[in-house]
Amino acid sequence: MAAIERQKPVEQDMIKRRSNFDPVEENFTDAQAKLEASRCLNCKNPMCKKGCPVSVNIPEFIQEIKNGNVQKAGEIIRQTNMLPSVCGRVCPQERQCESKCILGIKGTPVAIGALERYAGDNSSPVEVKITPNGKKVAIVGSGCAGMSAANDLRNAGFDVTIFEALHETGGVLRYGIPPFRLPRTVLDREIQGLKEKGVKIVKNVVVGKSITLKQLKEEGYNAIFICSGAGLPKMMGIKGENLNGVYSANEFLTRVNLMHANELTTPTPLKTGNKAAIIGGGNVAMDAARTAVRVGYKEVYIMYRRTEEELPARKEEIRHAKEEGVIFKLLRAPVEIIGENGSVKAMKFEVMELGEPDASGRRRPVGTGEYETMDFDTVIVSLGTGPNPIIQDSAKSESLDLETDKKGYIIINEQGKTSIDEIWAGGDVAPLGESTAINAMGAGKRAAKAIIEALA
Repeated sequence: MAAIERQKPVEQDMIKRRSNFDPVEENFTDAQAKLEASRCLNCKNPMCKKGCPVSVNIPEFIQEIKNGNVQKAGEIIRQTNMLPSVCGRVCPQERQCESKCILGIKGTPVAIGALERYAGDNSSPVEVKITPNGKKVAIVGSGCAGMSAANDLRNAGFDVTIFEALHETGGVLRYGIPPFRLPRTVLDREIQGLKEKGVKIVKNVVVGKSITLKQLKEEGYNAIFICSGAGLPKMMGIKGENLNGVYSANEFLTRVNLMHANELTTPTPLKTGNKAAIIGGGNVAMDAARTAVRVGYKEVYIMYRRTEEELPARKEEIRHAKEEGVIFKLLRAPVEIIGENGSVKAMKFEVMELGEPDASGRRRPVGTGEYETMDFDTVIVSLGTGPNPIIQDSAKSESLDLETDKKGYIIINEQGKTSIDEIWAGGDVAPLGESTAINAMGAGKRAAKAIIEALA
């Protein structure tokens, strides 16, 4: 079976997709899915399952696809992962499940992510009989962690209400990930499934401002799960960052994804230009760069202080960005943004070289003393995010001892329990590992399990 070539989804033409937000990849055909599933060795000790943060039974669902039982495959995945269509599209499978696949030792691993997406798109959740237990749980945030926790808690009989700060549900899945990677119909379908179970979603409510943790307790919630994400952008701290035309990647993507700046037939909340510099090399940087191409920038650059080998983004995203015309200018560190009449005109960089490895294991960039100035009218900063302090500050003002670390992240134990009774946290606001959709889902499931046990 290992001799069968790994199947590849059909991709939209690289020229056409530069001007639309339609999905880049099509789903597997039935024939492709069966052929790819036949590559799986169905290992007795499946390492791929150990590489999955929510322990999806990967060989079992793949065998069902091989046998043509797609509905059953979807049911198997949903036993531990309620968002197969989402995770099959956005998870870094090459660093998780697929990295453990035995076939990958000497060849190419099974396309687990593409098979998960296929199964998720072509199956329906099994209806769960819910027996109310009379207890209420408030969930702060509607991203992966929140939806995952809400699903498990509702199945266990809890009255669940999700409080979302923005005017649309989905968290970073909606405001951060472009629709050419995650179609909104897919996300909406998953959210609708939660609503049909009886999960209540209240939008435009900023917990810590609109309502406080203490007030939620007073309203009778027996437990609170905080999964508000990390939406506070990390900026460069250099001269010129306050000029017009400088965005954080979060702001830029939110303006397009939530405020419909990509709908060029209507007035848009985004002033575009000709040349954009994206500072950073992760998946968010690739999303920002590829989005900038689609909203009309003539030249889009990824400016990164290491080499391509050290880029943290998924290889697939890097390939797609290159195909779409994004220019990679590597070994460049930002020094200053130069303005004219209050807006970005150019940017100065120091040319770098790589030295010894740093704490991350990547070789440390070292300045050479050589500088380069390039003309830009837009700068998009994608250097990561931190936790917004609204909830933490609100808790402090109410004399609630919500423990945080010096960076502002909420401190939790392995079950997601915070320093306050009846309050749990998880996802990017209280990270225990890599920041990915599936890890956030794992955090939601752990917290839900702990809440169920605590309130039993």
